[in-house]
Amino acid sequence: MTQKLIIGNTEAVCLPELGITQLETRIDTGAQTSSLHVDNLECTTVDGKKYVEFDLHPDIYNLDETVRCKSLLIDKRKIKSSNGTYEHRFVISTLLRMGNEEWPIEVTLSNRQEMTYMMLLGRQGMSDKVLVDPSRAHLLAR
Repeated sequence: MTQKLIIGNTEAVCLPELGITQLETRIDTGAQTSSLHVDNLECTTVDGKKYVEFDLHPDIYNLDETVRCKSLLIDKRKIKSSNGTYEHRFVISTLLRMGNEEWPIEVTLSNRQEMTYMMLLGRQGMSDKVLVDPSRAHLLAR
């Protein structure tokens, strides 16, 4: 068995391909997919490939700060949200860095405006890389 990262119920993660470092993220083993709050979502086509462009807020305490991102669109899926309703969301693939490890994850782009955290990391994004201690937070910062 390979060594797994032990993480808490919240962690600061990096999305290096999107230029995001230290994004406060809720770790949710009850959610299958990962989601990321975005604003100003636009679809474009370049050389026959579909892309999405969007704004991210890297600091939940400073919503005036935004980072404009562009990523290849890999899918559009019907996702059941935490309140039981279904919505269609765009899906991108990007690298996730936690601690000294990094791996690709799929992330749905959504409106998490009413949520405390801009990103939720679900089971698929955790892959077989982590173990979660739900009683603790920010274990990777230690």
